[in-house]
Amino acid sequence: MLNLRRRSLSIPFTLLFGGCALLAQSPPAPQTPSIRVSVERVNVGVTVTDSRGQFLAGLQRADFLLFDNGAEQPLTDFLSIDEPAQVLLLVEAGPAVYLLQEGHLQAVKVLLDGLAPADRVAIARYDQNAEPILNFIPDKQVAAGALDQLRFNIGFGQLNLATSLSTTLDWLAGVPGKKSIVLLSTGVDTSPPGKLTSLLERLKTTDVHVLPVSLSGNLTDLANPPARNSRKVSPVDPKRQAAAEGIARASDELNTIAAANGSRAYFPQTTKEFAEVFSQISQLIRHEYSLGFSPPAHDGKVHSIQVRLASAPAQTNPSSSAAQEPRVDHRKAYLAPLPDNP
Repeated sequence: MLNLRRRSLSIPFTLLFGGCALLAQSPPAPQTPSIRVSVERVNVGVTVTDSRGQFLAGLQRADFLLFDNGAEQPLTDFLSIDEPAQVLLLVEAGPAVYLLQEGHLQAVKVLLDGLAPADRVAIARYDQNAEPILNFIPDKQVAAGALDQLRFNIGFGQLNLATSLSTTLDWLAGVPGKKSIVLLSTGVDTSPPGKLTSLLERLKTTDVHVLPVSLSGNLTDLANPPARNSRKVSPVDPKRQAAAEGIARASDELNTIAAANGSRAYFPQTTKEFAEVFSQISQLIRHEYSLGFSPPAHDGKVHSIQVRLASAPAQTNPSSSAAQEPRVDHRKAYLAPLPDNP
């Protein structure tokens, strides 16, 4: 079981930063991507899950419909991918998470246990800035040891979520293959104005799968404690009300980040629910359908992408009488190539 108590980091220096091109100690400042590349084929990674959050395997090319700016496009390529995952755990290192570390964060071990031997894990923390802790490695025990020795800021300070996530995307820009970020965060963000807006635009076109997992479940209970006597209405505490509103805003930001990325945010409340979420994520980051199509226009503009199932049987949730369609997640846009030179 993981123990995330604050202590000095003892993982060998060469494992953390030696020869590390990805997670350098001084990563470049986040910048809005400006490089335009001629694209003759667009690849879209798609995950399809049932009502329990499990990946739906066995779908074929004919099961998918893809639209570019609302116009259906023929698929030129189709693959069902089951390949080694590359997952970076980005952990908020603020005081709220420090209070929770003996509980829910220990469930991260379920994610590590659910990964295959060839899957690679990297770890970073953030408060004011993102800080690399461990480069991608397949050794899950070493990754667990790095988590065990994360440093948390137990005082008041900045939690620049949008800025730190942008920096992390910069680190991953040169890493080939399928990449995912599991963001463990309360969603509290003190980034400068405009950072979230630029991040959301970037998340629409990135090939990195971002999966936010909220760590604010217990904080919600603290902000809204039950009345000792159910027959009496407790007076509204302005401080608790402000805390509850802050948690709601933070949760909204996690949902907004996930929506921009064509992903989903998770809001587990108990250690058991955290374990279930991480078990689902360990499968989702390995499996996806890759759809390819030729861009219909060379205009150098951002084009929206929509993927639907041509026909899918409704999934019935055992806990509900309502039928549910499978969920389809994918990135929402891509940058079309520039016009051809005459």
